[in-house]
Amino acid sequence: MGGEQFEQKEGSPELLQSLRSKATELLFREEWEESIQLYTKFIDLSRTKITKLAGSDPDSIHKLKKSLCLALCNRAEARARLNDSSEAMRDCDQALEIENTHFKTLLCKGKVLLGLSKYSSALECFKTALLDPQASESVTEYMEKCKKLEFKAKTGAFDLSDWILSGFRGITPELAEFIGSVEIKKSEGSGRGLFATKNIVVGTLILVTRAVATERGILGSEESGEKAQMIMWKNFVEEVTKSVRRCDRTRRLVSSLSTGEEEEKLEIPDISLFRPEEASETYDDSKQDLGMEKLLSILDVNSLVEDAVSAKVIGKNKEYYGVGLWTLASFINHSCVPNARRVHVGDYAVVHASRDIKAGEEITSAYFDVLSSPLEKRKEMAESWGFSCKCSRCKFESLLSVANQEIREFEMGLERGVDAGNAVYTVEEGMKRWKVKGKDKGLLRASYWGVYEEVYNSERLMRRWGRKVPTMEVVVDSVCDVIGSDERLLKMLVEGMKQKKNGGCSSSSIAEMEKVLKLGKGVYSKVVSKKKAMKTLVGLE
Repeated sequence: MGGEQFEQKEGSPELLQSLRSKATELLFREEWEESIQLYTKFIDLSRTKITKLAGSDPDSIHKLKKSLCLALCNRAEARARLNDSSEAMRDCDQALEIENTHFKTLLCKGKVLLGLSKYSSALECFKTALLDPQASESVTEYMEKCKKLEFKAKTGAFDLSDWILSGFRGITPELAEFIGSVEIKKSEGSGRGLFATKNIVVGTLILVTRAVATERGILGSEESGEKAQMIMWKNFVEEVTKSVRRCDRTRRLVSSLSTGEEEEKLEIPDISLFRPEEASETYDDSKQDLGMEKLLSILDVNSLVEDAVSAKVIGKNKEYYGVGLWTLASFINHSCVPNARRVHVGDYAVVHASRDIKAGEEITSAYFDVLSSPLEKRKEMAESWGFSCKCSRCKFESLLSVANQEIREFEMGLERGVDAGNAVYTVEEGMKRWKVKGKDKGLLRASYWGVYEEVYNSERLMRRWGRKVPTMEVVVDSVCDVIGSDERLLKMLVEGMKQKKNGGCSSSSIAEMEKVLKLGKGVYSKVVSKKKAMKTLVGLE
């Protein structure tokens, strides 16, 4: 008898009303976790009562179902605020099974889908919501936002020029997930890699992807900086762990990344897995063991620092040290003749071609400084990263070094310190004797860029050696051809133009300006379409 009284109390209208009121109050106070707990209790009791009343009291069942629909919607909203998108979506779908045109649920589901970069699906939700008499202008605004982002996601048509010209004032422009003409395949000696399926012109976007998580901070002195980095790393791991736990798709994407072991046995995921609209919502996580040990290995191998040698941060985040995880970008392997760079805008990584890329060519970037780094130095840096580079440049310089004692003696001279002009002259004359031709000249000039840079930046050395060595423009062109656009090469061209102007030349030639702008596209990508904005970034405005 006591049990029956307890059951009656548990399902009483008074208790349900009390639970719903308290849960709603917590929702308004933005106490998300607490509101979810009470809504869950209300939902469970409501479902139990509906089952017991089945076939006996249609009016009461109808009222309970309406309350259940709203409770599921509110719990979805609370879960969405905690970025628990998978559970939020499940709640929305269950609510819409009860009432398929429920306005508040359609609005909530549309926002969740928008956050998951499913622009087309989100648009359909907002379209249906717009039919409801409750719909306001905000629904139309969400629809317009979906259309714009969907267009960007399909075309890669981004333009940050106005934001740049404003001095990065206001909020960071919202980008969209975009994947260009690429596929994932087996990479020679590097496990898996990203490959171009079409020819890609310098500056063209390869992909735009939002981070699973990021952590940023300001680093102080060496000792305090190391401590700050350790704290940031701990926070970053916690954020990734939350994202993986709360989103099925994120868990699936992160699970596809390498731990650095048994690369050859790894499955090659289809590129559609990384396209938000194409990715399936169904996910069997029993096949993906993503414990903390595996997750830490994945983060150790795949996390990226924003302000890296092959990346630029633009906007307010430029002032901070940042680390993040961008899943598809993690498939890009290293090469000492890289063809891609990144620009970081907010939480998005914009990967673009730093030189022309041929169809079938692997997309690569520099994990460490490959400019002004001879072969032995690059070997040491690759070893510190845990791999041995087998790119065409390393193979060429290795063969040349083995066969040529003169190069080894020259490098020993550089370590001791020699006149930079004499060093450049020695390299240029040596290449004639070593029969180094074509693009291979650019490889050696890139390796010894330090002495070239010193000569071109010194009036004294240029007066002495200027007629005996190639012009700065010739060397920059040859280096760009092999290692792609680099900020230091761009700076060299810009300084050259400024010096000409200061020397009495009223204006630079159109050809010189076009060369600077092309190199600028290789560094910053085509998201900077207006010439004035590009000139601002490179320091010509």
